[in-house]
Amino acid sequence: MAKVLMITGDFVEDYENMVPFQALLAMGHDVEAVCPGKKAGDTIATSIHDFEGDQTYTEKRGHNFELNATFADVNVDDFDALYLPGGRAPEYLRLNPKVIEIIRHFATSDKPIAAVCHGPQLLSAAGVIEGKKVSAYPACQPEMTMAGAEYIELSMDGAITDGKLVTGPAWPAHPAMLKQFVALL
Repeated sequence: MAKVLMITGDFVEDYENMVPFQALLAMGHDVEAVCPGKKAGDTIATSIHDFEGDQTYTEKRGHNFELNATFADVNVDDFDALYLPGGRAPEYLRLNPKVIEIIRHFATSDKPIAAVCHGPQLLSAAGVIEGKKVSAYPACQPEMTMAGAEYIELSMDGAITDGKLVTGPAWPAHPAMLKQFVALL
């Protein structure tokens, strides 16, 4: 089974954090969820994004999620794959040089990476999607294109794999994303 690193943070999308975390654990994979500036046992706040007929998603406060590993202790060589959930956390996580360094390691080492919704903002900031077919939340399309990726418009329950990279537009894509990601593990 694979050892997966999940980089997350306050106001990550609740489903995009919890569903893959629990699903991968249930499949027997080892998943370590970390957040810069926090340690194992600390919690992060999540938010719930829903599609209720407005021009964009709505946001409500979600659950507290307990981290099971410490960001400062991450040794990238110990991990087989990387998972990047979306929500608002990627907006500020991409400003952390260590987060960017970790993402670049996984990309240059050709290890599987999955990113959903706004998670691809981290890939864009790390400069690792040029020439890749990438999906993301539709509002991220300009950023993906400016980073040199080919943005692929999918239904909200779709996902795409390009090499070792799996991306999808939002939490409804979990079944497709997880199936594709696990195939790479």
